[in-house]
Amino acid sequence: MKITNHRAEELSTPLLDAWHRTMKESPDYGNPFLAPEFAAGVGRSRGGARVAVLHERGEPVGFFPYERTAFGVGRAVGLGLSDCQALVHRPGVSWDAGELLRACGLSVLEFDHLVEAQEPFGRYVTGTFASPVVDLEDGVGAAAGDGADGYAEWLRATYPGLAKTTLKKERRLGRDLGEMRFVFDERDPAMLRRLMRWKSAQYRRTSRMDRFARPWIVDLVESLFQVREEQFTGVLSVVYAGDRPVAAHFGPMSSTVFAAWFTAYDPELRYYSPGLLMHLRMAEAAGRAGVRVLDLGRGDKEYKDWLKTRELRVAEGFVTRPHPVATAHRLWRRPVRGLRNTVLAHPGLRKQADRLLKTVGTVRTRGSAPAGARPGSRAEGARPESRSESRSKGAAARGH
Repeated sequence: MKITNHRAEELSTPLLDAWHRTMKESPDYGNPFLAPEFAAGVGRSRGGARVAVLHERGEPVGFFPYERTAFGVGRAVGLGLSDCQALVHRPGVSWDAGELLRACGLSVLEFDHLVEAQEPFGRYVTGTFASPVVDLEDGVGAAAGDGADGYAEWLRATYPGLAKTTLKKERRLGRDLGEMRFVFDERDPAMLRRLMRWKSAQYRRTSRMDRFARPWIVDLVESLFQVREEQFTGVLSVVYAGDRPVAAHFGPMSSTVFAAWFTAYDPELRYYSPGLLMHLRMAEAAGRAGVRVLDLGRGDKEYKDWLKTRELRVAEGFVTRPHPVATAHRLWRRPVRGLRNTVLAHPGLRKQADRLLKTVGTVRTRGSAPAGARPGSRAEGARPESRSESRSKGAAARGH
């Protein structure tokens, strides 16, 4: 087997077409995070993104996106942001993990959301985790029709346990602020920027790493928002009450899979459960659009237990070749992952950690910065929360 390497953002049109065909041929690889558009976006925004192309009899049959850092340390492309990682290949294609790493010039490759079908990587897996999904096959929601009545009918049929409470909150929100309106594919970039500001405030409020304080992530999201391809479309969805945005979500969508990614809401409206309202609206709209699966991503969250229809399994681990750099990297990274996974696996520890992080977050958000600073700038990272945000003690918005 011949393996060639390419910059992710410089793939030729024939290779892009072959990659898209491969995604269609193999249902396990239909996730938009496995599309060439995502790898190219990371390459343009951060640099270092590569694609190993596997060839048989002169034909491209597999595509492996990765990032190469110093000393031959590699990671799955978008590690820490991507909810799905794999070598995308045509049915029946086999490969050797060691040969792949040698062809890529890597001593070690780290992954944390590897799809279950990647058998050549199996012996390098250090843990597997549930990744909940919502099945939307047969155009769920289409039979209910469009508009508020159609949505209510779909909600009662699909989630009878949630329907009464959810519809009551939506009616109350409509009475308080104005008629409810959901836009599945909002094209206003100002709304995307508002979502990032909301999410930055949530990260600081809960003492998580503020992803949108990193300019390359802001650039990545803004560039993916512009992509409109069959196997990858950046979809911004917004719930409005009257003219006021209530909640927003941005995530990638392929022809078959819609990935839940960044969700946030106006913290003043937390008592209306806007994060849950957003996910229910997204599921109904995606089903009407013909999408088969809403991928909620790895992680234990109450709303995921409410919404999921089944679970996939994703893996984390380190593919290595005999090399001192590989040994050092594994010894450094594995204990960190192990400690995090131990906390996440025990509800009591997880709740204590969440309480501690929220307390720290309250202290962190008492700084000051010019209002309206752009996400990704130093000023935005230190932007003070509004009075309503400082008072907020509710649950964090769902998503990354």
